[in-house]
Amino acid sequence: MPSLIRFVVFCAVVAALAYGAMFALVLYVQPKPREITVHVPTPTLDDGQNSTQQ
Repeated sequence: MPSLIRFVVFCAVVAALAYGAMFALVLYVQPKPREITVHVPTPTLDDGQNSTQQ
């Protein structure tokens, strides 16, 4: 039973550290806004005909 309690305490400490790291990121890191350009490929047209029709 002591090993189970030790494991649960270890998991709680790791979860608390992860929560603290996320909280610190929210408080101290400010994102920098910037412009983003995304190229979207256009589909190739098959002379206006549907390829499933024959």
